[in-house]
Amino acid sequence: MRFVITLVIVSLVLFFVEFYAFQALKTITNNKIIRWIWILIAVAIYTHLFYIVFTTPRSAGQTNGFQLATGFLLTFLIPKILILAVMFGEDIFRGFQKLISVFSSGETQSIAGRRAFISKIALGLAAIPFASFLYGIIQGRYNYKVLKYQLTFNDLPEAFDGLKITQISDIHSGSFTNKEKIEYGVKMINDQQSDIILFTGDIVNNKADEMNDWIDVFKTLEAPMGKYSVLGNHDYGDYVEWEKPEDKIQNFQDVKDIHPKIGFDLLLNENRYIEKDGQKIALVGVENWGKGFNQAGDLEKASEGIDKDDFKILMTHDPSHWEYKVKNHDFNYHLSLSGHTHGLQMGIEIPGFFRWSPSQYVYKQWAGLYNEFGRFINVNRGFGYHAFPGRVGIWPEVTVIELKRGSSNT
Repeated sequence: MRFVITLVIVSLVLFFVEFYAFQALKTITNNKIIRWIWILIAVAIYTHLFYIVFTTPRSAGQTNGFQLATGFLLTFLIPKILILAVMFGEDIFRGFQKLISVFSSGETQSIAGRRAFISKIALGLAAIPFASFLYGIIQGRYNYKVLKYQLTFNDLPEAFDGLKITQISDIHSGSFTNKEKIEYGVKMINDQQSDIILFTGDIVNNKADEMNDWIDVFKTLEAPMGKYSVLGNHDYGDYVEWEKPEDKIQNFQDVKDIHPKIGFDLLLNENRYIEKDGQKIALVGVENWGKGFNQAGDLEKASEGIDKDDFKILMTHDPSHWEYKVKNHDFNYHLSLSGHTHGLQMGIEIPGFFRWSPSQYVYKQWAGLYNEFGRFINVNRGFGYHAFPGRVGIWPEVTVIELKRGSSNT
């Protein structure tokens, strides 16, 4: 019953959006061919989405077909929501104007002329997100960006002054469709020539076999001081239905087995010492811990055998772990590396000036570098993509962090 009520509400909302968008189109053109094309595209998009949703078994997880259907829906629906906002606002204004005219003898502007003008503005504004989403699907998901930071710590061992770390996150190999583009992204990672590569989780969407066609690509990643990784929430197989509990257990083992196949040392609530010239730093890796998600991560267990005074780098997939458990921990984790949010794969970023994404209303640390109490977290925007098959304004990221010894930058 709840499903039926939800379906009815969603259908009414979509009808409301489509009605206003179509009225805007009708206001500026009498061409019936254009009007019918508009209607047929809308019908095709909704029909395709419902077909995918109701014919794809839940055991299949989130397929490329579902992602494509979602992409088409958002590409056409979000511009129409913008049209709705403009046209509905104009209706409210016109209502107030009519109310005022009842008590006034003054003349009002031609409603038809003003309606056409407002419709043109609404459609013009809607063209911006429409073009952006099209670009995001066609090219934006492969628009890899290298973001570089330099962090200074007064207790960094001298041997590690200048250590270069490349962080990648959220590969989501089950979403990939273009091998040439992925090879380009992997080459970009290698081009950074970092000392160490750290991967912070979500190697698949749901199933281990999603990575089968990509193992040979990612095993080419190179780092002289090692490659290390942790798990993300999608690596546990929690978002699909399994015929038997044993199938989920086996899949989880298969996901863990992927990491050594591509040359990564998977840390499962464990730590490793990275040594150089008789000095060392501690690398700590927890399983996924997220607010509202799987909380297999055990920070205390992962830190066993580490001294409180050691310089520590923590890999934890979900940045909410840092917010709720790590940043105030008296063990002092100098640098934490996370991913998970993807920056919602859509937003606006003007470096050094402005950035916004709906993701910020869910996560306090949603993209980039944050600093509290002299402790840092970097939230990587992700290498791959999930759910929406594109990126709009929030580009796939390769992070390079150079550690320096000196007065701490707080």
